[in-house]
Amino acid sequence: MRKGILEYCILGIIAQEEIYASVIIEKLKESRLIVVEGTLYPILTRLKNAGLLQYRWEESTQGPPRKYYSITPLGETFLKDLHNTWSELNQAVEKATGIKL
Repeated sequence: MRKGILEYCILGIIAQEEIYASVIIEKLKESRLIVVEGTLYPILTRLKNAGLLQYRWEESTQGPPRKYYSITPLGETFLKDLHNTWSELNQAVEKATGIKL
């Protein structure tokens, strides 16, 4: 379940702006979803291989080139599907528990 939620959050972050991995990690940590590079990179690779993300290299003045990720049209559709699934799950949990989330 956590993997799916992380994919949803990562796609949502990337959908907002073209971004590189260390900023994704910062944003996840700010949201209290603690993620390390060893967790993030396999997810990014899987999402890219599925055609949901793309990346480009950009030279950096502060070290090696950076890989900037962006969402593809297929990724945007998948993100919408994830959002709908999350909303349905949230409603089901609220109904089952009687607790408004």
